[in-house]
Amino acid sequence: MKLNMGCSYNKLPGYINVDNFVGCNPDQVCDLEKFPWPWESNGVEAVLFNHCLEHLGHEPHVFLGIFRELYRVCRNDAIVEINVPHPRHDSYLGDPTHVRAVTVPMLQLFDRRLNRKWIEANSANTPLAIQIEVDFAIEGITYTLDEPYSSNFRNGQLTQPELETALREKNNIASEIRVKLRVRKPAD
Repeated sequence: MKLNMGCSYNKLPGYINVDNFVGCNPDQVCDLEKFPWPWESNGVEAVLFNHCLEHLGHEPHVFLGIFRELYRVCRNDAIVEINVPHPRHDSYLGDPTHVRAVTVPMLQLFDRRLNRKWIEANSANTPLAIQIEVDFAIEGITYTLDEPYSSNFRNGQLTQPELETALREKNNIASEIRVKLRVRKPAD
């Protein structure tokens, strides 16, 4: 089973297209901030949050509940794709329905292996994966760059370290972050 969460009018073939807004005629109406979700444990092979996750979980306990439920419904090795506006871009800042900035460092908090390294190193990072009993490994990160940054990076006029600095320090460098997660569950 594949889930397209918060699909709105962007339905995908081969997915169960899920939304809380009845008007977009989803395959399944579901409020993703209410738990438990209506899917069986360990039955989902792929999940897409395409410009949806930033609209969910204003309250931290709700956001963490979303990750608990996501982990519960996904099987081992399931792929979770998260596409969100970059929080330092006007497209994120200008939408009053965006309640949660989703960043790569925040998603790393849900990686149990990183949590263990942080604990061993006495780091201040919150070991959320251990605390809420989930485990998501980041497998890929892509930024959609605005111009002129996209052309400058492609042409070698902007190096990777320079780009990383610009993404941290300036607005409107990247419009979107795309992160691919893999669910890690112990063998039964």
